[in-house]
Amino acid sequence: MNLVQITPGAGGMYCGNCFRDNALVAALRRGGHEVLMVPLYLPMTLDEENQSAGTPTFFGGINVYLQQQSACFRRAPQWLHSLLDSPILLKLAAGRAAKTRAADVGELTLSMLRGEEGNQARELDELLAWLKTQPRPDVVLLSNALLVGFTRRLKAELGCKVICNLQGEDAYLDSMPSPLRERVWALLAERCRDCDLFLAPSRYFADTMARRLNLPAEKVKVVFNGISLEGYAETPSSEFRVPSSPTLGYFARMCREKGLDLLVETFIELKQRGTVPNLKLKIGGGCGPGDEAFVAQLKGHLRRAGCLGEVEFHPNLTRAQKVSFLRSLTVFSVPALYGEGFGLYLIEAMAAGVPVVQPRHAAFPELVAATGGGLIAEANAAALASAIEGLLLAPAQLRSLGEAGRCAVSELFTVDRMAGEVASQCEALLRTRD
Repeated sequence: MNLVQITPGAGGMYCGNCFRDNALVAALRRGGHEVLMVPLYLPMTLDEENQSAGTPTFFGGINVYLQQQSACFRRAPQWLHSLLDSPILLKLAAGRAAKTRAADVGELTLSMLRGEEGNQARELDELLAWLKTQPRPDVVLLSNALLVGFTRRLKAELGCKVICNLQGEDAYLDSMPSPLRERVWALLAERCRDCDLFLAPSRYFADTMARRLNLPAEKVKVVFNGISLEGYAETPSSEFRVPSSPTLGYFARMCREKGLDLLVETFIELKQRGTVPNLKLKIGGGCGPGDEAFVAQLKGHLRRAGCLGEVEFHPNLTRAQKVSFLRSLTVFSVPALYGEGFGLYLIEAMAAGVPVVQPRHAAFPELVAATGGGLIAEANAAALASAIEGLLLAPAQLRSLGEAGRCAVSELFTVDRMAGEVASQCEALLRTRD
């Protein structure tokens, strides 16, 4: 098949959706498919080889923003438009992207959802003109539902099917103020009717978005996310032992939305109990300009609690550093409470043989049940601390859960398995008639 994957870049931030899409494209190409990866807005920051290398960035973030702000700029000469799409300027703009909040770009989101009727119609014209110079795609894959404004013209002018991934849009949209939030949800539901199929990373998120967007059940399929296992060397169970300094770990964006403040409270609770000697906390993941004040607050809180000396922060690691980081942990937790649709970080931790402890919330019970690689607790510091404490005091259970999680990931959550299922959904869709 000829496929096109359209993925927004997150600038200087690490983005789980970018990682997932980039790995998917690489795996689909290994499977013999012709796949073109098209970046939008800003360059992508990745921890594996960039599959969009050599492809222009469309809907350049500077032009998109200025077209939203000024009717005059929408008629800007082509030389100025092209200048603002230069890789150098987009790279400079990428540093500010981490400070953007959904509440500040609601009208821009509405405009993008209007597609050919929005303020960025010129950008859509340019994307389609370029795609027409490439082999005609059988299917276009949209990274998330906020791109469905493209669908009508993609189908009309390329004669292709369009599949949309559902990847955490609800939390972003729900953070917008009312009544703008309701307007965006209504337009999103309307535009989603144009898509041929939706792929969700969990049953929880499939059901959530089908309900909120009024999607027919038969148009929403579940395809678990997957990761590359390169670098995740197995540790024989005979070598497993609880270290003299057991380590609780976190690896995700360093922000409130991912529950980092709750995990810090959990760690302080554990230290105050004193039942796990020499317990350490290691915090890794993306930390952009918009996250630095929050992290500084947490460090101050840890200092006042007398725990800062036993906490390490490891921002913006490379892939190899991330794998090494995960393999240094004893237990892992990212207690996000906003309605996580999957949680790729859980699969990465399990691939390293580290059991997880997650709140009884969103997709976490589903993933823990599917892998057997961890425990579920109530969503508060005391309950999470008790579950983590119980594991750290039970080496046999730690070993059992770690092995179960690692085996499940190697079977059910590899990027090649994900790519195979995505390809199967594309092929099935192409066999249907409109």
